Amino acid sequence: MAKDTPGIPRGTRDFGPAQMKVRNHIFSTIRSVFESFGFMPLETPAMENLSVLTGKYGDEGDQLIYKILNSGDFLSGVQASDFESGYKPLTRKISEKALRYDLTVPLARYVVMNRHNLSFPFRRYQMQPVWRADRPSFGRYREFWQCDADVVGTRSLVCEAEIIQMMTMVMDRLGITDYIIKINHRKILSGLAAFCGAPGREAEMSVSLDKLDKVEWPIVETEMHNRGFSEAFTQKLNQLRTGLLSVTGPEITELANAMQSEPDAANGFTELSNIVAYLKGFPDVLEKLRFDLSLARGLSYYTGPIFELVPQGVKVGSICGGGRYDELTSVFGVDGIPGVGFSFGIDRIYDLLSEIGKVQDLETASAKVLLVMFDENHIARYLELLSRLREAGISCELYPETAKLKKQFSYADTRKIPAVIVLGEDEIKAGTLTLKMLASGQQETMTLEQAIAKLQLLH
Repeated sequence: MAKDTPGIPRGTRDFGPAQMKVRNHIFSTIRSVFESFGFMPLETPAMENLSVLTGKYGDEGDQLIYKILNSGDFLSGVQASDFESGYKPLTRKISEKALRYDLTVPLARYVVMNRHNLSFPFRRYQMQPVWRADRPSFGRYREFWQCDADVVGTRSLVCEAEIIQMMTMVMDRLGITDYIIKINHRKILSGLAAFCGAPGREAEMSVSLDKLDKVEWPIVETEMHNRGFSEAFTQKLNQLRTGLLSVTGPEITELANAMQSEPDAANGFTELSNIVAYLKGFPDVLEKLRFDLSLARGLSYYTGPIFELVPQGVKVGSICGGGRYDELTSVFGVDGIPGVGFSFGIDRIYDLLSEIGKVQDLETASAKVLLVMFDENHIARYLELLSRLREAGISCELYPETAKLKKQFSYADTRKIPAVIVLGEDEIKAGTLTLKMLASGQQETMTLEQAIAKLQLLH
C-alpha cells in the first residue's frame, strides 16, 4: 500500500541550506545593527499562558491566537451546555496556553516579572518565531520570525528617532534602497475620531483604517458603517484623509492647524515634530520618512508614535513596523513603565530580496574550498591539511568517498564552492598541492602557505 506523501501546514515553509544562508545573513545584519545601538538579547518561551496574550491585540487579533489544547482528556471538565455558550467560555475550559502572537506582549510580561532586577531604560532585542492563525497569502504566513528591538522605561522621543535610524541602517546593509517609512501618532488618530464626530472610538476606527494598505477606501468605508459610524463621520474622515506627506513639508502644518481644536491631535503633531527635529542631521533618513494619516497599526496597545517601513514597486507589503506603548505593562497590574519598539519580519525581507533579485548573490557556499578524495589511503593526511586550512580561517570540506574527479568537481560547482584542492601522489611527494579555481578554470601547483594566502582573498 502506497503511503501518503508528507506535507506541511499551509502558511509554513521549509528552508533549505541555500535559503538558510540568506536568512542567516539577514539575521546577522539585523543583530549587528541592534547591538551597535546597545540592545541586549532576550528569549522567551514559544508558548505563553493564554491569559497573558488575550485582550492585548483587539478582538480580531485575539481570534488569530493559536490556542494549545490542555494535555490529556481536555474535555473532562466540559458540560454539554458549555458548547452553547460560545467559543470564548469554552476555550477557557479546554486551553490554558497558546503560541505567542508577537514578541511585545511577552516582553511586557518579562519586564513585569523581572522589574526589580532590571536596569531601566531596558534595551532588549529578540529574534524568534511567532504564530498567527491567519489566512495564508503572498507575504502572509502562519509561522514567521520577528526581530524586535524595544526600549522600556523611558518616554523620551530620542528612542523613536533611533528606531528610525536603525530601520534605514538595516536596509542600507541589506542593499534595499527603494522604500519609505510611514509615520503617524495614535493621539492624532484619537483627535481625528473626535474631530470627525466619534470621540472615544479611535480604536474601532483604527482597525478599519489599518486595512487601507490592502483594500480601497469604499471597502473601509462600508466596514465603518457596519461598525456604526455615521455617513457624516466617514465623509469628514475621507476629506481629511491625505496622501503621503513629506515630514519636512508645509502640508502637515496645515493639517495640524485644521485639527488644533483637539488637544490629543495637537499633542501628537508636536511629538512628531520633535522626532523630525532630532533627525535633522540625517537628511538621508528624513528623505525616507512620510506622514500618513491613515496609518493606524490596529494593535490596541499603541499609545504614541507609530511607524511602518514599506518597500516600493514590489508585491511585498510592509516589512517592519512598531510604535510606542506607554501602558502595556498596566494590563499586568504594573503602571508607569513606558516603552517603544519595532519589529522586522524576516520572512517578508527574504521575499523582498528574492523579488528584487538579490537572493542569488547571498546564496554562497559554506565552504571556500573542496578537497577531493583522490586516494582513501591518504585520508589522515587530508584531514591534517583541512585542519591547517581551518586554523587559517578558511572554511573547507572533504569529499567523503572516492569518485571520478569530474563528479567531485561537479559537486563543488553545484554547491557553489569556488575552489578545489587536489592532493595526489605527485603533490604529496613534492610537498605541494594543486589549487583550481572553478570559475576561471585556472589551475596552479603551489605550497599550502601559498594556497592559504590565495584562498583568504576569496569573498
